[in-house]
Amino acid sequence: MPIDATFPPALILLAGALLLPLLPRGFRSPFALLVPLIALGLVWLAPSEGQVTLRLMDYQLVVYKVDRLSRVFGIIFALITAIGGLFAFHVRESAKQVAALLYAAGALGVTFAGDYITLFVFWELMSLPSTYLIWARGTRESEKAGMRYLMFHVFGGGLLFAGILAHVSEVRSILVEPLAAGNAISSWLILAGVCLNAAVVPLHAWLSDAYPKATVTGAVFMSALTTKTAVYVLLRVFPGWEILITLGVLMALYGVVFAVLANDIREICAYHIISQVGYMVTGAGIGTEMAVNGATAHAFSHILYKALLFMGAGTVLHTTGKSKLTELGGLGKRQPVILWLYMIGAFSISGFPLFNGFVSKSMVIAAAGAAHYDIAMLLLLLASVGTFLSLGLKLPYGTWFGEDRVLSPDTPPRNMILAMAAAAFFCLLHGIMPGLLYDMLPYKVNFAPYTLPHLVEASQILIFTFVAFWMYRSKVAGEAGITLDVDWFYRRPAEWARRIFLEDLERAFDKVESMAIDAVRKLVLFGNNPMALFSRSAGDKGFSPDAYRPNLQMLIILALFSFIVLSVCGFFLS
Repeated sequence: MPIDATFPPALILLAGALLLPLLPRGFRSPFALLVPLIALGLVWLAPSEGQVTLRLMDYQLVVYKVDRLSRVFGIIFALITAIGGLFAFHVRESAKQVAALLYAAGALGVTFAGDYITLFVFWELMSLPSTYLIWARGTRESEKAGMRYLMFHVFGGGLLFAGILAHVSEVRSILVEPLAAGNAISSWLILAGVCLNAAVVPLHAWLSDAYPKATVTGAVFMSALTTKTAVYVLLRVFPGWEILITLGVLMALYGVVFAVLANDIREICAYHIISQVGYMVTGAGIGTEMAVNGATAHAFSHILYKALLFMGAGTVLHTTGKSKLTELGGLGKRQPVILWLYMIGAFSISGFPLFNGFVSKSMVIAAAGAAHYDIAMLLLLLASVGTFLSLGLKLPYGTWFGEDRVLSPDTPPRNMILAMAAAAFFCLLHGIMPGLLYDMLPYKVNFAPYTLPHLVEASQILIFTFVAFWMYRSKVAGEAGITLDVDWFYRRPAEWARRIFLEDLERAFDKVESMAIDAVRKLVLFGNNPMALFSRSAGDKGFSPDAYRPNLQMLIILALFSFIVLSVCGFFLS
């Protein structure tokens, strides 16, 4: 198939991942940057309603299908992969570069999948390379977190696969289409599998556990791809499922509360993924055109500013070797450029006017109000307070200001700064010119973010939050230790499980092994000297016949056993 505008961009990334290790070392980083740019060009030029189909037994696979919803997600996935490739330009390990390309290929494959078989294959493709980006950190913590991450996603993939099988058996179709809310077990299984990848509470603990322990560059890709791919599927398959409104609002509030409590700067960023994805899940649950537009726009904006925030936090970790607020402080004079690029991301996620979060988050909140979900609207506004409090105030204050701990950070690679600048540019561009983003959304947009009531509302929230933080800044500073989350329920019994399934089981196996060896030894002994088994000192002095003394008990038992066997045989023969 010639490479043209209808060529699936996921295949470009797959081919790039396979070819990259064969290139000379000096060409790998430019190649890892070029491949997603080519994919971005293909997505941008793809014809509306274009598709590619294949035949698999009795099914017609739609391996590539373009519409406005898939296009906007495809654009941002390819764009952030290119920005992430620039951020990781200094990385020389080809395995990390290959993992990033495979990971992005999975996200783009899901985005343009028109059937459930293709969707599931690419869905599962995301799991292994993203797990490697955690393991590649090379620490004991990342090894364990990566295993927990993989187990979660294997379980979620199993739920999704079971739901797909049940769905296909029910409707005799593999096409990805919106599912009506109802009692079909297949729909609920698919929803559960997708919600796990979306980090819906209480299925979220894998995210806050694993993302802070990933590599500095790998966390940027992870912040952008897994949860937003799940959001895309929710918008595609489950629009209007009201249960998602409740779950989304819970996520928005839950994430900010734990972000305020967290001490690790990348863990704070991770909890805010849960919170911000909550806005998108709420939009999917509302299901109106405005809500779907808002969720899509917010996913687009979130990928940019969240990658920028992870790049800023990752650069601090890369240059200082530290990521705890209790270990950081006073870096503002030493890293002014990183500070202000980070603050662009912080202003964006906090909903400051002229930044992209302002023009997307407000659309979701307005959609909730227009659909008469007033409580949801108020709670989403409340979550905005915690967002600015933790990411816009607590994290930068504790990292770049606050107590000066006299750290001497290394100079970061120039490509890291350029990647942050690229993400910051788009955060500002769409905030100043929201029409550029709105023109890409699935439905025609009739929403004006820069109205006086909206500006006043946003200003009141931001000013109130700043004043409250300044008054109580010592109370919300980071504290050494870990924050217990729902993972407590499987971390707490871990010691019991280890004792039962490792130590006790090992002792049982050792006992069985000892008994088996003893039985074999006695068989060998019996072959050498049958009377040795009836000696009290059997095995104590080797196999010499002179070493054994008669054992009266064993002789009596043998005689009784022989008598019983002969009696039974005689009874049946008679």
